[in-house]
Amino acid sequence: MWCDRIVTTPAPIDLRSDTVTKPDTRMREAMAAAEVDDDVLGHDPTMRRLEERVAELLGVEAALWTPSGSMGNLIALVVHLRPGDRYLAARGAHVLDSELGTGAWLAGGMPEALDWELGPGRISPDAVRARAGGTTPYHALRTALLCLENTHNAAGGTITPPDAHALLVATARDTGLRVHLDGARLWHAAVALGLPPAALTVGVDTVQVCLSKGLGAPVGSLVAGSAAFVAEARRVRKMLGGGVRQGGVLAAAGLVALDRINDLATDHANAATLADGLNELGWPAEAPETNIVLAEVPDVARMLEALAHAGVLAVPMSGKIRFITHRDLHPTDITEALRRIKSIG
Repeated sequence: MWCDRIVTTPAPIDLRSDTVTKPDTRMREAMAAAEVDDDVLGHDPTMRRLEERVAELLGVEAALWTPSGSMGNLIALVVHLRPGDRYLAARGAHVLDSELGTGAWLAGGMPEALDWELGPGRISPDAVRARAGGTTPYHALRTALLCLENTHNAAGGTITPPDAHALLVATARDTGLRVHLDGARLWHAAVALGLPPAALTVGVDTVQVCLSKGLGAPVGSLVAGSAAFVAEARRVRKMLGGGVRQGGVLAAAGLVALDRINDLATDHANAATLADGLNELGWPAEAPETNIVLAEVPDVARMLEALAHAGVLAVPMSGKIRFITHRDLHPTDITEALRRIKSIG
């Protein structure tokens, strides 16, 4: 007797980003049980707890929840810049390449990229000083803001350590610049260095951190700084359509996410294993500092297609293939991903 053969396709191993994680049972239960109120008309109690907790972790006065890190960064730029002001950021920074030009469109800023003079994702204080200007004719660009990114996504999740951070902030202060820190993955840097997050925000005017990159929340970031900044940021968030009503449902997920910061060490270990395995297979990959692995291949588009066919999902980044490890992956998934990559030949 003949019977049809059932061919099952193995589930893909998703290494596209650490934003692909799904809320687990504990997080969903916390969301369902959250105490809520209308955050636009007053202050949702669970949202308030999240914002106060993040402000404490970052060593600043206050924080404001936003739906995305891009909105958090944009709010900071809107507050810091006047139309026509120039802002500086490392080449490949998220505020330059991954936010659809809103820094120019909505904040009215003129972006300028600084080269990586001190290694991947690392800019020099001398470059900041040279672009800051000083006294200029009224018709010249006025540089007003330095944007830092820690970790630097496009450079492969590289870390700016406290000493380098301090030199950049001091240079900004000396030249009259304000400082915004895009810390979407600041938690990763803190865990890798064995430091509290506040050790990496010293001297900045504002900072944005994300809860959905590695920590497992389904949505949400926070932008933080002085109480005066957050009061103005709340107005700008509303202007951008980012006011929330019963936001505690989402804030509850963020509170659970913050309990998991130390779990990021596992993601870093998995990334190191993946990079070692790729190198053994002849895919040149730098040893990752956090959870992002960039691998060189001759043809990125064709290799991404081949990877997808083999059941490994990744994305292009900086002319390479980017793999990101995350909390929904087990070390056995990394082993299996390498087996599938090896099968590509």
